[in-house]
Amino acid sequence: MEKYDVVIVGGGAGGAFASYEFTRMGSSLKVLLIEKGASLDKRTCPIIEGKTKECVSCKPCRIMSGYGGAGTLSDGKYNITNEFGGDLHRYVGREHAMELMEYVDSVLCDFGGAEAKLYSTGSTELKTLALRNNLHLLDAKVRHLGTDRNRKILAEMYDYTREHVDMKFFTEVTGISGSKEDGFIVEMNDGTSVESRYVVLASGRSGSRWMSDICNSFKLKMKRNRVDIGVRVELPAEIFKHITDEVYESKLVYKTDKYNDVVRTFCMNPYGEVVTENTNGIVTVNGHSYANKELQTENTNFALLVTNHMTQPFNDSNEYGESIARLSNLLGGGVLLQRFGDLVKGRRSSEHRMEKCYTRPTLAATPGDLSLVIPKRQLDDIIEMIYQLDKIAPGTANEDTLLYGVEVKFYNSRVEVDGNLETAVPGLYAIGDGAGVTHSLSQASASGVHVARILESLEKKH
Repeated sequence: MEKYDVVIVGGGAGGAFASYEFTRMGSSLKVLLIEKGASLDKRTCPIIEGKTKECVSCKPCRIMSGYGGAGTLSDGKYNITNEFGGDLHRYVGREHAMELMEYVDSVLCDFGGAEAKLYSTGSTELKTLALRNNLHLLDAKVRHLGTDRNRKILAEMYDYTREHVDMKFFTEVTGISGSKEDGFIVEMNDGTSVESRYVVLASGRSGSRWMSDICNSFKLKMKRNRVDIGVRVELPAEIFKHITDEVYESKLVYKTDKYNDVVRTFCMNPYGEVVTENTNGIVTVNGHSYANKELQTENTNFALLVTNHMTQPFNDSNEYGESIARLSNLLGGGVLLQRFGDLVKGRRSSEHRMEKCYTRPTLAATPGDLSLVIPKRQLDDIIEMIYQLDKIAPGTANEDTLLYGVEVKFYNSRVEVDGNLETAVPGLYAIGDGAGVTHSLSQASASGVHVARILESLEKKH
């Protein structure tokens, strides 16, 4: 059985940056990265390539899995902030969390990201305008790489790293046992096993069930997290141009009058396109945008999400979100699409009505009725938020504003870890979105850097 010093399970943002940091430090540790998805050169989605208009359920999903994780084929948006995107600062301290995210940004810039503008929401007129309308703009610096540039940067990181770190793709970890003292045994679906002194769990968003199984096998405590349910809004880019030109990514939060629920904008994509993603066999909606102007569209898209916490007697927030997404898949064969005007008038969007729509959809979706899928409370919240956004971006509540559903953001149950992101099992670490510690590219990447440095320092002490 081959022996390693460190096994990283998952090649997403956390795993990729941990691998990079081991390489940069010239670590003497023998490191193996195991990823259930494809290597970067084989991460091709049939929809993005134009081979099909509908999800064909690649196993595993090329958008959600593979080197770089779900962030690889995203729009490459790195938010440098403690205000949202995870709770890394609660473990490592606010100042150190910012230092780690700034470091991640410097690495991205070294590999070509410096060409992308760094935006900031600080001291903007938009913040004042939002406050006057009971909307709250969260502070952040954001570097938008674009889907195309993001992939090129990750390719550079991959080439830099793979000479130092062993990597196995299309390989799933089926079990982990043992201890730091006797050696952890990591079993894989190809029938092989490796032994390691340290194991870093970096399974990402799509590995939530796997993470739960591993934690249960070690009797590790996990805390249920939330699920965000909503729609992706698409409208002419001109409507939000005064906002996106200034801050690019505007995280606007609103507390509704009717239910006192929190609704927020998420993942804004100026001149972008709406896309699908597959999580555990369920097709949901997302958005991308590109740095290359030739690939840009005439529309801007963003998500409107309502936060949901399940307590008693049912406390599985992710299962709640999945059930709503399944219903959308059942009625629409995938993603449903509805004009805002049709929604508020209580009628279904049809092919005939869509032909008269002035906003041209960037995703081929099934015209339908979102009120048959999204619960009334969440739908009321979304409608109220759209009217509120219309006050700072007139035209948001136009009849031809498009709503795609559903968009669901799953948050993995939070694993109990210490300031080193080490679990109660010595030598077993949990990082990134898979641990429920982070839910953004910047913070997930930063958590990988943090653990790599911790393990390197432990090695030097010995």
